[in-house]
Amino acid sequence: MPSAKKKRSGTLLIYSWNVNGIRAVQNKGFMEWFGNSAGDIICLQETKAQPDQIDESVKNIKGYESHFFSAEKKGYSGVCIYTKVRPESIRLGLGNEYFDTEGRAIIADYGSFVLANCYFPNGGRGPERVKYKLDFYDELFYLLDKNYRDRKGIIVTGDFNTAHKEIDLAEPEKNMKNSGFLPEEREWIDNLLRLGYVDVFRKFHKEGGLYTFWDQVTRKREKNLGWRIDYFMVSEDFAGNVVSSEIYPHVMGSDHCPVSIKVKI
Repeated sequence: MPSAKKKRSGTLLIYSWNVNGIRAVQNKGFMEWFGNSAGDIICLQETKAQPDQIDESVKNIKGYESHFFSAEKKGYSGVCIYTKVRPESIRLGLGNEYFDTEGRAIIADYGSFVLANCYFPNGGRGPERVKYKLDFYDELFYLLDKNYRDRKGIIVTGDFNTAHKEIDLAEPEKNMKNSGFLPEEREWIDNLLRLGYVDVFRKFHKEGGLYTFWDQVTRKREKNLGWRIDYFMVSEDFAGNVVSSEIYPHVMGSDHCPVSIKVKI
């Protein structure tokens, strides 16, 4: 694995992208995008691959450490982090087999802050999966608050699979009873903000029409009928370190697009 370097001061550019299959996106311009991104840390979700199924050219990219956490079920879920900056520690999963068999979280401790890269469950398969999704939220943020909250900033990124407000999706009236916009899912995001996390994208962008996911089957992307469900949630004590937050809707290859923040450290 290429070695990462320690970075003590300056800014970090952090990306998050649900790639909907790392092997699939490899053939859709992923490596070109990666090379042009200038990202210091790049978090991917829904990699859908075991590490031994991924080409070495993708798994080990010059100048980056890579850390993968896969689901037990092949071709399903999975997250990874590429990082130029050497973390003090890497945690794969939440320490609870009920969630970790699905390969949904990597937590990287960088000293002054901790970064959780997560692929939150989709509740679309019925009430049991909605409960699983909300339980995952609870488990993750309990772990973060217990282990890190009083000592360092917290950044949580990934595909949250929930649009928070009506401004965060193009057709709210059509989705009030669909998972991803259910009252109990949206209320959980409300609770998260009350717990002291900041949806930093909304600090910089107040307007609508800015989305990160579009249904491919119904060709919603062509009409920009999308959802903003990919976030950076940052603890209030560290949110002031975020100097920009962007989405990149013109980057293709997945049904999601990348999002980023730039952070002072």
